[in-house]
Formats: sequence, structure tokens, C-alpha cells
Amino acid sequence: MITHIVCFKLKDRSPESVAVTRDVLLNMKGKIPMLQHIEVGVDVLHTDRSYDIALVTKFNSMEDLNAYQVHPVHQEVIKHMSEVREAAVAVDYES
Repeated sequence: MITHIVCFKLKDRSPESVAVTRDVLLNMKGKIPMLQHIEVGVDVLHTDRSYDIALVTKFNSMEDLNAYQVHPVHQEVIKHMSEVREAAVAVDYES
């Protein structure tokens, strides 16, 4: 199992903007066959070091993660995230 985690800091950190982006990410659920699990968490601390949204996804293999990266639904999400994010960090690990 490959776990792919991305944390996003948004340019507009208002609750409305965060909610829209959360919904964009969650919209992938059920639309990408190789996506085994998706979870989207919104930060509750709001400190200077906080990121606004965490995306946790799981895949059966590295090949599935690579296929997800180029899937048309994910590509639309990438377009949105490119417009709204200030920064992003990621970690991928095998379990």
C-alpha cells in the first residue's frame, strides 16, 4: 500500500475558500478507479506553522499512484490547486 499525503497552505485562508478547496479535493472520491482511500482534513489550530488542508490518499501500488497523477479528474484538481495554493508539502510512503 502506498500512502500519499499532501498538505496545502492556501493564499486565501478564509473558511469559505478552505471549504471550496476541501470540496474540490473530495470530489475525486469514486471517480478515480485506482484511488483506494481519500481523506481531507481541515486545520483547526490556525497557527503560523499550520497548513490549511491535508489530503491523504492510498493506492495499492506505485503504478496506481503514477496513474492517479495523470488521471483527468486529478489533473482538474491540480489546476485548481495551482491557482489557490501558496505552498504545498508532500510525503509518500509504503506500508
